[in-house]
Amino acid sequence: MNRFGVAPFVLLSSLVAAIPSAAAQLPEGTGKDLVTGYCSGCHGTNLIEMSSGYSQGDWKKLIATMMDLSGVPEQEQTITAYLAEHFPPTDRLAPKLVPGDQKIAFEEWVMPTLGQRVRDPAEAPDGSIWWAGQYSNRIGRIDPKTGEVKEFVLPASANPHTVIFDKGNEVWYTGNKNATIGKLDPATGEITVIEMPDPNAKDPHSAVFDDKGRMFFTVQQSNMVGRLDTATGEVKLAQVKTPNALPYGITLDPDGVPWISCFGSNCLIKVDPETLDLTEIALPDKAARSRRLEAASDGMIWYLNASQGRLGRYDPKTGEIKEWDSPSGLASHPYAIAIIDDVIWYNESGMRPDTLVRFDPKTETFQSWAIPSGDIHSGIVRHMRPTAAGDLLIHQSSSNRVQRVKASPAEAKN
Repeated sequence: MNRFGVAPFVLLSSLVAAIPSAAAQLPEGTGKDLVTGYCSGCHGTNLIEMSSGYSQGDWKKLIATMMDLSGVPEQEQTITAYLAEHFPPTDRLAPKLVPGDQKIAFEEWVMPTLGQRVRDPAEAPDGSIWWAGQYSNRIGRIDPKTGEVKEFVLPASANPHTVIFDKGNEVWYTGNKNATIGKLDPATGEITVIEMPDPNAKDPHSAVFDDKGRMFFTVQQSNMVGRLDTATGEVKLAQVKTPNALPYGITLDPDGVPWISCFGSNCLIKVDPETLDLTEIALPDKAARSRRLEAASDGMIWYLNASQGRLGRYDPKTGEIKEWDSPSGLASHPYAIAIIDDVIWYNESGMRPDTLVRFDPKTETFQSWAIPSGDIHSGIVRHMRPTAAGDLLIHQSSSNRVQRVKASPAEAKN
């Protein structure tokens, strides 16, 4: 059985019939139809082509993090042989890794439900680590002290994008597919669902809480920004002025003002937390597109210019904008970002393997590492967040892993 709750060979017949266009993208060969059927159930076959390629043994390891083919060993053998023949290891998308003095160590947990595309891990006030299993419609909790993992199934089609916490340690998520925001009681499993007041607001995306207990969130494809009063359940929405700006990442500056990155236009957005008025700041490069951003302790807004492979900084006081080329260049597609002790951390999601990058603003120097997934490299970090102890939480969505990066020289080993 796989994550769809059906036997693999039953799923295959329906998928191959449903997606002939996906089958045409792969090279001809024995096993092509099997690969098309299994893999396209969760993602496009273009992701296979965009991989770094693997040996047959490593393809088997990677597939095992997505679905269980142990019940059909002959098919598993055919699939992995096909992939190893047509998609062997390659350095076509290899990153430019920059050495340096910073030591880090990766600690990881593999989530029990296969193929769930884990994302957006975050540390709760009680020290537990939570994540969103977007494809499996659940969120989960890790006890980092014991390694115990528990998953919570959400209302149908929630497909959570983000998990966050209010000051009372209550667990909230954004229902990216069913236009809701939800609150989970971990003790009982009870879920309170809040629907969007506007039917055009279809996809709550990323979210943050301010000190007043208000949740601010983006509604990406709907081109909106929202605010939830958790005390009353009231949701207010504001339309972004620029069409198809696609508001994506969101953060709070030191004054509690929300800032948003635009993935569909060359803009950042400042949100008035009281009126929900939106002020757009145009980035000078019209081709700029930013997925996420963060605010430093001095109020500087750091953003990732994903389309141009750059790290950027906006000074709200002076309006000055400065950008730095990411080590792997134009195709690096910087994605997730976090700030720890005013040092910038982000990843280069366009590279294989995905890389973790550290940038020190004081010296304007970079250092980077390949992000592992067990003993292979596979996955993309879509969001990263710091812990109270100054560690970094990341994930590898395609290989079902949540990871903690220890950045303390005394604890790190590599």
